[in-house]
Amino acid sequence: MKEALRKNFAAVFGGEPQIIARAPGRIEFIGNHTDYNGGTVLGASIDRGVWVALTPRADGRRRFASDQRPGVVALAADATAKQTGAAGWVNYPLGVSVALAAFGLRAPAGFDYYAMSDLPVGAGLSSSAAIELASALAFLAATGQTVPRETLVKIGRHAENHFVGVPCGILDQGVSGFGRRDHLVFIDCRGPVFSTVPLPAGSHFWIFNTHTKHALIDGLYAERHRECMEAARGLGVALLADVKPAGLEAKLAALPPVVAKRARHIVEEIVRVDAAVLALRSGDLSAVGRLLTASHRSSQHLFENSTPELDFLVDALAAAPHVHGARLSGGGFGGAAMALTSAEFGETQARAVASAYAASFGSAPDILHMQTGDGAELVAG
Repeated sequence: MKEALRKNFAAVFGGEPQIIARAPGRIEFIGNHTDYNGGTVLGASIDRGVWVALTPRADGRRRFASDQRPGVVALAADATAKQTGAAGWVNYPLGVSVALAAFGLRAPAGFDYYAMSDLPVGAGLSSSAAIELASALAFLAATGQTVPRETLVKIGRHAENHFVGVPCGILDQGVSGFGRRDHLVFIDCRGPVFSTVPLPAGSHFWIFNTHTKHALIDGLYAERHRECMEAARGLGVALLADVKPAGLEAKLAALPPVVAKRARHIVEEIVRVDAAVLALRSGDLSAVGRLLTASHRSSQHLFENSTPELDFLVDALAAAPHVHGARLSGGGFGGAAMALTSAEFGETQARAVASAYAASFGSAPDILHMQTGDGAELVAG
């Protein structure tokens, strides 16, 4: 990717980039929508992501280009308005440049910027967090600034929340920032506090991308966020992570039925995350798999952020040999399903699942065999 990035940058801007940064996509392992509710979550950074090349400019102009969109978006140094239409992708790096001031940091006045990605669009692998963190590293390098990794991920989340407009928690940026090969990232989102959990040997991730709609900003994600906040207010707590599982039925009886379902999912999902950490530490992948599938059933029936396509894949995968468990991965409402498998699950089995899906839905999902990877880093500059 690095050499292709250099070549593309030179083709568009006529020179070599001075700074290169990369950040990985992530798999949401377990902890669906628990992050903004103050709970715990597990995720894995993967060996695919977003690369950013940048060269500062003295004239204050900001020029953005990407292998995912044609053309160049040119903005003045003081431009802070959200972009629309084909230029909408620029809101992620632009939002980061705006967010820096909230942390007492400087953004470069002018630059040429090029982004490349080998993450599939709409697969729930958080390309948005990857471009945010890679952009933040590049902007900081261009201005001679460094920050702790905790601050880096907070900058990315601030851009997503306050500029892009998605009320996400810290999961995506946290996993992309703190990822480590052959480990999962555990986040206590109330802190937030980040740590890693070794992934047992023989663990494999398979992603099945349905190509169904996965536009979180269209309101469904925000609606679930509002319902969770309403549930917390109704239960007299700041966040749903403060609700203890004991006596949950009696507590939920005072809430409207739909809001109670959302709260039940969050409270029980946090219990599943913590149980998954214990099972991982003991190497019990069968127990981990059961928790993954239970997580999906809760998303399907209580949080109602699954789809028929995702449910079909989880059903097929959960019934397949050598699969420990499966669930949707990401915000939901489309996107991808993830399976945790042993090494014996291979391309032949994956294609069988995809063929069954195509027979029901008319087109096959993309199949991606993912490996874990390291977190965001400055590659050059």
